[in-house]
Amino acid sequence: MSSTVATAPESGSSSSKRGWITVSIMLATIMQALDTTIANVALPNMKGSMSATEEQISWVLTSYIVAAAIATPLTGFLSAKLGRKRLFLLSVTGFTIASLLCGIAANLEEMVLFRLLQGVFGAGLVPLSQAVLLDTYPKEQHGSAMAMWGVGVMVGPILGPTLGGYLTEMINWRWVFFINLPFGILSLLGILFFVPETEKEKRRFDLFGFALLGLAIGALQLLLDRGQSLDWFSSLEIQIEALIAGTALLMFLVHMHTHREPFLEPGLFRDRNLAIGLMFIFMVGIILLATLALLPPFLQNLMSYPVITTGLVLAPRGLGSMVAMMLVGRLVNRVDVRLLILTGLILLTISLFEMANFNTQVSSFTVGMTGIVQGMGLGFVFVPLSTITFATLAPHYRTEATAMFSLMRNIGSSIGISIMVTLVARNTQINHATLGEFINPFRPAFDAFSLPGGIEKQSTTGLAMLNQMVTEQAATIGYLNDFRLMAWITLASIPLLLLFRSNKRTASQG
Repeated sequence: MSSTVATAPESGSSSSKRGWITVSIMLATIMQALDTTIANVALPNMKGSMSATEEQISWVLTSYIVAAAIATPLTGFLSAKLGRKRLFLLSVTGFTIASLLCGIAANLEEMVLFRLLQGVFGAGLVPLSQAVLLDTYPKEQHGSAMAMWGVGVMVGPILGPTLGGYLTEMINWRWVFFINLPFGILSLLGILFFVPETEKEKRRFDLFGFALLGLAIGALQLLLDRGQSLDWFSSLEIQIEALIAGTALLMFLVHMHTHREPFLEPGLFRDRNLAIGLMFIFMVGIILLATLALLPPFLQNLMSYPVITTGLVLAPRGLGSMVAMMLVGRLVNRVDVRLLILTGLILLTISLFEMANFNTQVSSFTVGMTGIVQGMGLGFVFVPLSTITFATLAPHYRTEATAMFSLMRNIGSSIGISIMVTLVARNTQINHATLGEFINPFRPAFDAFSLPGGIEKQSTTGLAMLNQMVTEQAATIGYLNDFRLMAWITLASIPLLLLFRSNKRTASQG
């Protein structure tokens, strides 16, 4: 790699110019973050419109996730080769055009192709926006900058189902893609006029290293996305994907430490704060999107909430996150960031244990209040974590590091969703069998129990009603067990805080 450091000028950025840069890249961040969840609620309508099966329509999500995951690590190299501004402009333009094409797609094949393009172009938007903000603001304002950036990254996925549900119900499912057009155009203009360009670096592309990493990530994402529907390792496809992912990752690690100019430099991971930060953001990914994957079906399938109502009940999480991020942005330079992260982890744990006590009669107010606490917890974790992770890192590693930060958050989300959804399905079966043992005519409690409408328990209708009731209770227990497991995962991550360098030590090195 050349010794040329690709950094944007910090001191030359006036307050006004910084404001325009922030607005421009935040529009791009929000646009990409919304797309991680906004299309999910539109899938049933898409399926009918395109005459697709359940498995076929799932490729609308899978294609985007896999393409984005494989392309994310490329951000650092392309930024060094093309210049950060050029890459940003290319990414925003490509993502916006791909969104338009998704909105006018005539069949499933076109939709999957355009979603692949959306994933490829959108992969760099979040890490690029984070790197630009870190370079635009002086070090003492990094906490405030990360607070603004975090609002887009964290609130986007939370508000996605609400906005997606509204657009699908009130207009048409195609508008979940058309909504990106104004964001993309405004962001493009702002980046074009206000974001400074970085110097190019003379750097060779390690094609073999990238191919190994891309193969490992792609196979892992396919495994996680399709595992539940294919019954995991009982499927030959899943076995092959697991073998490919493991082998490719092992070969990549060996290659990275033996090649003269590897795709990812080992020095990137020698920074202790970055290494611990990547572990933490992996955990945040699990909690952020796994709870979002579990709550909508819990509210819709077990409590009969309409799509729009579900979105409104989930919206307070975003409000909690925004409030916490704005508050933390002011505290991050005055308080040890490890204490702020600890506060967030405690709030997350409290909210998840509270969710583990839900039942099918829980009020929407309780769900909303729990969401606010959880959103605040995520805000208290995310902003200081984004600040301290890069506090001791050499500036020329910044774009690659932000790409890895984004990648680990996405992989954590994929793993978290896959594990939690699988546990719900399997625990529902186990709980159904266990609860079913208590339903027999020889138990006095069952004999005294009567179905509504005077329906006989021994009739076909009565047995069907009983089975439905048992299934609902079994599924409820499955969801609550997942929430409890995530609470314990959050608690288990607290000791990692001791490995971070404190504010004073990072400041002395800056």
